Amino acid sequence: MSTQPTAAEPRNDRKVVRGQVSSNKMSKTVVVVVARKVRHPLYEKFLSRRTKLYVHDENNEAKVGDIVEVMQTRPISKLKRWRLIRVIQRAAQD
Repeated sequence: MSTQPTAAEPRNDRKVVRGQVSSNKMSKTVVVVVARKVRHPLYEKFLSRRTKLYVHDENNEAKVGDIVEVMQTRPISKLKRWRLIRVIQRAAQD
């Protein structure tokens, strides 16, 4: 019995999130901010929380302000655990 996934079987489910690119000053790396709403346990008010993700961008295609979709992956460096899937919406050019 083989435990290795074959080409026909999908890999394990990985987290996919959307966020906005806040920095692209590194080579092959962008910083993506993912915003979410969290309900306060006592006061039941919705609070805004954000998470900064370091994302691997092989072709340096994401620019600041773009809305992107990223997927969790194996560790690529000390901080990078996400990779760019696609650019959903380009930032407006001035």
